[in-house]
Amino acid sequence: MKDQAEAQETNDDVIAIIGTSCRFPDARNPEEFWRNLCAGHGSVREFSDDDIRRAGGDPANRARSNFVSRGIVLDDIDQFDAPFFGFNPRDAEILDPQQRIFLECAWEALEDAGYDPSRGESLIGVFGGADLSSYLLNLYSNREIMAAVGHFAVNLANDKDHLTTRVAYELNLKGPAVTIQTTCSTSLVAVCTACQSLLHYQCDIALAGGSAIWASQGSGYFCQEGGINSPDACCRAFDADARGTAAPVSWSSSATVRRGLTATTFTL
Repeated sequence: MKDQAEAQETNDDVIAIIGTSCRFPDARNPEEFWRNLCAGHGSVREFSDDDIRRAGGDPANRARSNFVSRGIVLDDIDQFDAPFFGFNPRDAEILDPQQRIFLECAWEALEDAGYDPSRGESLIGVFGGADLSSYLLNLYSNREIMAAVGHFAVNLANDKDHLTTRVAYELNLKGPAVTIQTTCSTSLVAVCTACQSLLHYQCDIALAGGSAIWASQGSGYFCQEGGINSPDACCRAFDADARGTAAPVSWSSSATVRRGLTATTFTL
């Protein structure tokens, strides 16, 4: 009985995941993503000539031996509830989809955890990173938008350095806001850094995650022998048949973690 009682005591050295949110190809939330994993569902699609053309590519590239007309697509990257987050239409239009969806996932993760940043005194931090903004290239080529808002506003809305500070501002978070960039390991390093911040009492709750969305989805890509890109758009990690990673990537996720929960209430 004594051991059981001790196990029920709050332990400030334990960390629990208390909320999650994500967007992956063919998965709009963690439940759908988990079902896809359990079913062995692959989200790689074959792109038609129309798909490639709509994405700004050239269907004639199919004739080239190193062109891959397959890939993954994240649905609804052009959808964003701007009024909900207090964005005017123009600001929403120039904001990188990676940052739009990361903001949505951050809000959903807090909602899933049952925490309202406007209530209580918990210090909530946010740690994360994003890929290079391909959306910025589209904006630069749009003379009307550039003339209307200017380079500074466009750069501010797409620079990945502002990913976490924007979330902190929009959601009224008072803890650390740290944007992390370590290429492919960014999300994992963000989680590790968030845990360190919790254990050092720099915040009480932390959001951690990442976002990588290619704006011109469906265009296909080129690969070369010995390069990082997979010749069939499939990523076979730790497999003898592994021949590269999927490119380009499209996903966004966020998790809420906190310090000091009863050790028996969660399993990692």
